[in-house]
Amino acid sequence: MSQLVSDTSAEALLEVRDLRTWFPIRKGLFRKTVGHVRAVDGVDLTVRRGTTHALVGESGCGKTTVGRSILRLVEPSGGEVRFKGKNLLALSPSELRPLRRAVQMIFQDPMTSLDPRFRVRELVAEGMESFGIGKNDEERTQRVAELLTRVKLDPTYMWRYPHEFSGGQRQRIGLARALAVEPELLICDEAVSALDVSIQAQMLNLLSDLQKELGLTYLFITHDLSVVRYLADEVSVMYLGQIVERAPTEQLFSRPTHPYTQGLLAAVPSADPEHRAVRAEVLGDVPSPANPPSGCRFHTRCPKRFERCPREMPELFALEPSGQSRCFLVEPGNS
Repeated sequence: MSQLVSDTSAEALLEVRDLRTWFPIRKGLFRKTVGHVRAVDGVDLTVRRGTTHALVGESGCGKTTVGRSILRLVEPSGGEVRFKGKNLLALSPSELRPLRRAVQMIFQDPMTSLDPRFRVRELVAEGMESFGIGKNDEERTQRVAELLTRVKLDPTYMWRYPHEFSGGQRQRIGLARALAVEPELLICDEAVSALDVSIQAQMLNLLSDLQKELGLTYLFITHDLSVVRYLADEVSVMYLGQIVERAPTEQLFSRPTHPYTQGLLAAVPSADPEHRAVRAEVLGDVPSPANPPSGCRFHTRCPKRFERCPREMPELFALEPSGQSRCFLVEPGNS
């Protein structure tokens, strides 16, 4: 497991404040906007240097859109994304370009980012050529060989095409490609979810080793809580476009406070006989982000809801010893 850190033990590398990414719903002959899909609706995140921050939630909760919005692969509707103090959302494309080198993304399906027409050598070296890393082709080829060795692949594989590799090997190639430009932050979007369990473990061990060797920082986007417990220092749980709970990993797993977090953890297989007895299951289906429920967005599925929940939106209340939870049950005076 990754070494836990306190809230103040490392400087903030990435700070996301009130991030909103709404997609217009258009209808009619003139494509008039009649509403919005609130994929991300006021998300705050702090990712500290040298740590792993996991962003967790069910499919469709908006977590992938958060990652893409940070990199401006989709344009946010509002908020701030500060990397080393600079607001990425306020930068022009030319101003943003140097910072793209420092923040790289690894995708769930590496084939979406690996052009099948090119050999691995060209794919891994592409970023180096774009950012002027390496004096010449020979030096970049040597660097590609070193990167493939670092991600536990034979350097001779650089002369093969992506279709010649397994899913786990392609994910390692994608990792080598991201590392080629010497990033400080890696956004890993479901980076191991498509892999077999044994291959997942190898990939997680590799990511952990690289973090120690290179001082990398990870924003790890996933739905798999077993992966989170192994790798993350801090966890933010996302539901219907909002963060509903955040806490250091061990605190969140041992003392979850939000009913949604408790439901997610109840679904994780466990040898603890008390595991399911103390955690209620999540009911029903996720509502549409185009028409989110009033009040607490989770109240339509919550086994602990009461009369206040449909009427008022809870704020993120502070937890002890650390963290926050968007639930009236932890509001001061209710405990």
